[in-house]
Amino acid sequence: MRIVVIGGIAAGMSAAAKAQRLNKEASLTVYEKTDIVSWGACGLPYYVGDFYSSPTDMIARPIEKFIESGLDIKIKHEVIEIDTENKKLKVKNLETGDIFEDFYDKLMLATGANAIIPPIKNVKSENVFTLKEYNDGIELKEEMMKDENQNIVIVGAGYIGLEVAEAAKHLGKKDIKIIQLGDRVLLESFDKEITDVIEEEIVSHEGVTLHLQEVVEEIIENNGKVIGVKTNKAEYKADIVVISTGIRPNTSFLKNTGIEMLPNGAIIIDNTGETNIKGIYAAGDCATVPHLVRHENVYIPLATTANKIGRIVGENLAGMNSVFQGTLGSAAVKVMDIQAGRTGISEEEAKKIGIDYKTVFIKDKNQTNYYPGREDIYVKLIYDAKSRVILGGQIAGKKGAVLRVDVLATAIFAKLTVDQLGMLDLCYAPPFSRTWDVLNVAGNVAK
Repeated sequence: MRIVVIGGIAAGMSAAAKAQRLNKEASLTVYEKTDIVSWGACGLPYYVGDFYSSPTDMIARPIEKFIESGLDIKIKHEVIEIDTENKKLKVKNLETGDIFEDFYDKLMLATGANAIIPPIKNVKSENVFTLKEYNDGIELKEEMMKDENQNIVIVGAGYIGLEVAEAAKHLGKKDIKIIQLGDRVLLESFDKEITDVIEEEIVSHEGVTLHLQEVVEEIIENNGKVIGVKTNKAEYKADIVVISTGIRPNTSFLKNTGIEMLPNGAIIIDNTGETNIKGIYAAGDCATVPHLVRHENVYIPLATTANKIGRIVGENLAGMNSVFQGTLGSAAVKVMDIQAGRTGISEEEAKKIGIDYKTVFIKDKNQTNYYPGREDIYVKLIYDAKSRVILGGQIAGKKGAVLRVDVLATAIFAKLTVDQLGMLDLCYAPPFSRTWDVLNVAGNVAK
């Protein structure tokens, strides 16, 4: 049997390694268009911010280790065409320019996603960056480390944008502007009660400003290099501009293959990772994922999900019939001194789906008053109005917020009610919580 995996970052290498371990007889090749495999892009903002010094720390497993295990990996090779009827591929060697054919019995698509570049005038000017690829991080850090680059403009206030703002602050940059088209930060992941807390933290730091409902229209440049940005409201000085306005699945080469995709290009898969074409699988930032609460395929590109579905696909490429249990979209972010996490559905999602829901939002303390480190902590729960089963949750605070979200993820998976959460036997000791943990309180306050 011939197995081909297109893409060798998270989902692709997870699948390839698993399939190889389970089916030693199969012929398996991974095609990766860059020169690096198995690395974690989530570490990019922290590398840029000099929280650690070596970019190779982001590499989970060196390519040499995969090759030693017998895996055939062809880097700097891009699959440019797929003939799904005849199970053939056209592959381009990016070093030589040569194009050759390959074939497959089973195929996995793990082609990732590309950064979305808004239609901004002069967006290709020098010192305008995105932060998606390994080399993006190296190039951005090189400029960020220069003392003369003190004015940083970040376009977009999603996860990457806010993490880059923290990176710039960690480097001591004097002026950091976050410009966001929407009316709040992280608007696709968190509800307003939580983003209000995050925004308050952002603007509390000297030199950091948040510009909401503002659009960057032009990069102002001099001799090809950025010196500022022009928005629909004002002009700002800029030494570095970072575009972080989301990502789009890298699937344009699949248009005439018959593979079903969402309007944004995300490949639709079932709970085994298989597409509508038998024997072709997909996972990672190029694909959808089945949602446990929404009961539909959604596009939530997360490293955790990519690795899990990648493993499931690897098992199925090897001949098994494994099933992915579904995602909750559990995600976290740290911005300056605050951390926030979410799982399940937000109130905005509940409205769109048409669920009869209720919410509770509380402010409490993370631990006892007599142990150092007591801080405010904020919890929002979304739950079914009739059954009282928890559907989603969000937590923010300076200490102990994100790991409590894991409790909510488990509760949602187990279909616990807010009443059960209120009496759940959670750990207690003065440095960690109160006798009634904030999650107990939230469950008991829910009406």
